Amino acid sequence: MRKISYSLLLACCLLTFAGFAQKQSKGWISLFDGKTLTDWKVGENAGTFTVDSGMIIVHGNTAHLFYNGNVQNHDFKNFDFKAEVMTRPGSNSGIYFHTAYQESGWPSKGYEVQVNNTHTDWRRTGGLYAVQDVKEQLVKDNVWFTEEIIVRGKKVTVKVNGKTTVEYTEPDNVQRPNDMKGRVLSSGTFALQGHDPNSKVYFKNIQVKILE
Repeated sequence: MRKISYSLLLACCLLTFAGFAQKQSKGWISLFDGKTLTDWKVGENAGTFTVDSGMIIVHGNTAHLFYNGNVQNHDFKNFDFKAEVMTRPGSNSGIYFHTAYQESGWPSKGYEVQVNNTHTDWRRTGGLYAVQDVKEQLVKDNVWFTEEIIVRGKKVTVKVNGKTTVEYTEPDNVQRPNDMKGRVLSSGTFALQGHDPNSKVYFKNIQVKILE
């Protein structure tokens, strides 16, 4: 057995600890391993979601892919979430938060942040769907952009490529229409939307930072 000098061992330990501390100080946790849909769960039309080259590819019949992993036991309240997204022309998708797994249908719990640059639906990328919408096209199809969702208490902030598109504070005892009863802040998981067979959307580098 070779002898390893104490000073060399100590230096290696310090470098490892420094790297770990730096990584931890940033606070970002990956929710997608870039290779599989491990830690994610989908009900009907599961074939809408595939993985290739570090991306989740969304293309097929209406379906929703829910984060179901161990981070926060997939139950998030205050957080900073971000993902890189790319749309093909005419495509529609969305990112849900404070939601819960459903086998089928549009998620009834939580909010949706819109992903849509040129689909016929006028609600564009960066809006809080049907609550505080964005009408302007902010980013282009076929180009990667970053979509970020920050929730602290009753406040929701949405950013696209670092530009704030939504700052919404949910009123106390907020009242919603019957078809939106679950669209309130509580806690829950994240979900990616497969909107329709003519839509093709890509997601990668899906991360979350837990906030107090």
